[in-house]
Amino acid sequence: KREQVDDDNKKEYCAVQFDSADDTKKALERKIAGHENAIATAKEAVETLTEEIAALTAGIKALDKEVAEATEQRKEENAEYKDLMASDSAAKEVLAFAKNRLNKFYNPKLYKAPPKNELTREGRIEASLSGTEPPTAAPGGIANTGIAALLQLSSDKVAPPPPPESWDAYSKKSGDGNGVIAMIDLLVKDLDKEMTEAETQEKEDQKDYETMMAESAEKRKTDSQTLAEKESQKADMEAELQAQTEGKAAAEKELSATLEYIASLHSECDWLIQYYEVRKEARTGEIDSIVKAKAILSGADYSLVQTRAHTFLRRGVA
Repeated sequence: KREQVDDDNKKEYCAVQFDSADDTKKALERKIAGHENAIATAKEAVETLTEEIAALTAGIKALDKEVAEATEQRKEENAEYKDLMASDSAAKEVLAFAKNRLNKFYNPKLYKAPPKNELTREGRIEASLSGTEPPTAAPGGIANTGIAALLQLSSDKVAPPPPPESWDAYSKKSGDGNGVIAMIDLLVKDLDKEMTEAETQEKEDQKDYETMMAESAEKRKTDSQTLAEKESQKADMEAELQAQTEGKAAAEKELSATLEYIASLHSECDWLIQYYEVRKEARTGEIDSIVKAKAILSGADYSLVQTRAHTFLRRGVA
């Protein structure tokens, strides 16, 4: 009976341990599956963020290049505008000088004499002592016109040269002179138109450039903020990926230990579980045999007693 009790306890222990170990095994398998799903999600997120970061970085680099190119182009356009304005202004001065010289010959009333030379204090003293006015200095510049510089004009807008020194020797032809003056006025008008158009274009180009700079600065600020956020998210996801990978490894290690424990339980319990009923029946039969044997030895077997009494009576009758 003690052996049967031991077998019963052992069988119950094995059943409890198998159930517990199996529950642990299933829980660990679910945990590992959860880690694997989390790892796959984290890897995909890291890959996506890496691509987005690369795209943002390339976009910012391209934007910076566009801004640099636009700035260089704006500088070149502004330089061309200033050259044009300077060139046209110089041409207008030459044309005005030529027109004034023509007016001196054809329209004296419209002629504007050059300003008198203002004497310095020393000059006035010298003039008062000598009794004569000092000579007027030559205007200088291009052909003594007083124009300091004349930049090269385009081939279709070359200003006419100043009249020669012998102009006064020509005979007066008011019709021809007025025609030349009218042509000069037309050239000046064309120059004014060109300068007005250039100024308008310059303002529009500058406005477009400033708008582009403002939009580019805002976009770069936004993209830079987005890039910083993406990099932070990537760092978080990489940390999550590392944690999930370590969690999976720990769960797999625990599962391996659980499987080893289950294998040891099989080694310890399989034989008992397989032969439990056979051993129980054998013990029951053995116990019954022992009980019967004890009963026989103590004279408790009734059939045997009656058989002996009948034999004894038969002997007595004889």
